Amino acid sequence: MLSTKKFTIRMLLSCLLILSGTCSAFAAGLLTPNGSNLPALDIKDHKVKVVIEDGYAITTVEQIFYNPHATDLEAIYSFPVPEKAAVSEFTMWIDGTPIHGEVLEKKKARQVYEEQKTAGNEAGLTEKDSYKAFSISVSPVRAGQDIRIRLGYIQPVKVDSSMGHYVYPLEEGGVDEAKLSFWTANEKVTTTFSFDLILRSSYPVDGVRLPKHPNAIIEKKGEEYHIHLGNNPSPAENAIQGEQQNNSEIVSTVQSTNGVFNLDQDIVVYYRHIDNLPGSVDLVTYKPETGKRGTFMITVTPAMDLKPINTGRDWIFILDISGSMQGKYNTLAEGVSQALEKMSANERFRIILFNNSASELTRGYVTASPENVQKYINKVKLISPTGGTNVYDGLKLGLKKLDSDRTSAILLVTDGVANVGVTRQKQFIELIERHDVRLFTFIMGNSANRPLLTALTDASNGFSISISNSDDIVGSILLAKSKVTHEALHGAKMKIKGIKTFDINPEKIGSIYRGQQLIIFGHYYGGGEATVSLSGKISGENKIYQTRFIFPEQSTANPEIERLWAYATIEQLNREMENFGEDTDSKAAISDIGVEYGLVTDYTSMVVVRDEVFQQLGIVRNNRERLQKEFAAQEQRAKSSVSSRRVDNATPMFQQQKRPTTRNSGGGAGAIDPWAILLLLPLVYLGYRRQG
Repeated sequence: MLSTKKFTIRMLLSCLLILSGTCSAFAAGLLTPNGSNLPALDIKDHKVKVVIEDGYAITTVEQIFYNPHATDLEAIYSFPVPEKAAVSEFTMWIDGTPIHGEVLEKKKARQVYEEQKTAGNEAGLTEKDSYKAFSISVSPVRAGQDIRIRLGYIQPVKVDSSMGHYVYPLEEGGVDEAKLSFWTANEKVTTTFSFDLILRSSYPVDGVRLPKHPNAIIEKKGEEYHIHLGNNPSPAENAIQGEQQNNSEIVSTVQSTNGVFNLDQDIVVYYRHIDNLPGSVDLVTYKPETGKRGTFMITVTPAMDLKPINTGRDWIFILDISGSMQGKYNTLAEGVSQALEKMSANERFRIILFNNSASELTRGYVTASPENVQKYINKVKLISPTGGTNVYDGLKLGLKKLDSDRTSAILLVTDGVANVGVTRQKQFIELIERHDVRLFTFIMGNSANRPLLTALTDASNGFSISISNSDDIVGSILLAKSKVTHEALHGAKMKIKGIKTFDINPEKIGSIYRGQQLIIFGHYYGGGEATVSLSGKISGENKIYQTRFIFPEQSTANPEIERLWAYATIEQLNREMENFGEDTDSKAAISDIGVEYGLVTDYTSMVVVRDEVFQQLGIVRNNRERLQKEFAAQEQRAKSSVSSRRVDNATPMFQQQKRPTTRNSGGGAGAIDPWAILLLLPLVYLGYRRQG
């Protein structure tokens, strides 16, 4: 037998990608140490399947790693953390049989994996590195052989201004220079890459786009849309060259390119609902037994009368000029330049710079005259990024000198990873809460510090939008512009009366902006009719929207929402610890929820070993049983027609008003203002003085 030589490939987060299309240094894939003589493995196959229905997406990624060398090797594959994704499946084929992973406390899972690896037995492990990445360890990959694995995750999918948005993340944004200098990524798929998405929407869809992947095939099959992208011809492509498929409409097609596929660009899918849809309330439940606890997901798609806000503004630019912005700063400067050029003469601006410390380039407010605009455009373009990232000092300086007589717009441009000065989230929250501004956060890149940015957004009752490098820039511009320039429902609260509900998440809603959906998770007992109300203030005036509908005594079609509730609850616990510090009870609660619902978290991991090893170690196969229920439900749904989840048909929550769309967003594509231009920046916080 050949001697075994093993090595560990650790995942990292690479450079933050900007909207202009700057290339990434790393992407999802297998890694080896720089300068190492250790051999690398191949990614032979990478096959992605996605189903979007009932307000959430189920993504499964099946891969085959190949070891072309004469020694057995260990591999770790890693990829960015998808937004709000709950990893629910890790399956590894051992002797041709799929073995589903089980979730254990993180240290225990690592211990089990290491023991089996040391003994030369087959084992796999999926871990989470905070908000940064998931890594999949597999040992051993036998000499000259393949290893097959599958990963699955579930995530809510929101529709904003009648536009749905799904991202399969592959690009990695990173700021860890030590890791960047140590590891080399292999992101090449040598044999087969495929991405297949099925969209099942109960609301009519009139368009589907993949803006950065024109070689995708889009088919409409009855009520469904089927999307295919790959490096080999699909059955649909072959059919196009022959006869048209029955009951199928080819919406868009370009022949795929054969050959190696690089896992270095996010795959972004947009779909748009038809115009003039009413506001609605949708309900998805899972309650397998009467008399037992049930789980629900309520999705509110508002249609409120939110009027435009037409006021002048002061602009405060807070620009990250740290070393991590190298390679991105030119685009940052160009975006600021365009924003300044779009200002009117009665507007003013300030420019704050920060790296290791903060300074003010403008030394106070400057009127947006053509001469001043050109002067500061030239100054911004001459700056060379260097040093660390003191986000706190930059934000603190930018928040000074706000003029109470004028509407202020605050823009912080950064990768969101604070590494100099104040870095504790609690202190950022305290700083924001001392000022009467709302922050609107555009999170660019897969490695921005989402927990920090989301916490700042929540504290100021603003909103956040995540933007991939593969996003439709103009579409994102129009969505953001319509929110900033229209009224919002502030202090929003939801009440459910008539049945017993508990464990509601989110506990605090905050504000709902134009076109935004509200998704609420919770548990309930019993069943029957309930009165559901949404209340808040619009420009200081109290508003209440109300409806009645039935919570079922029993429902079995959507078991996955139990995991979605669990993930939302874990997110809330994590936010509380970030704000107030770690505590034993919260960590234990996250671990317990992760184990019970089969989720990979900061404190739990998923391990795969042989069936007999699970038995020897006394590991109960809870996740295997949960997966079997989910697979059966998914198979049944796939055989059924698309069903409506709307429950407020009889008593609509929103009367007369129609849902906002990207085509009635308060400005056409030719009316792009500075708010819109700023979406070209890597990461932007926008704020204005509270008006309701």
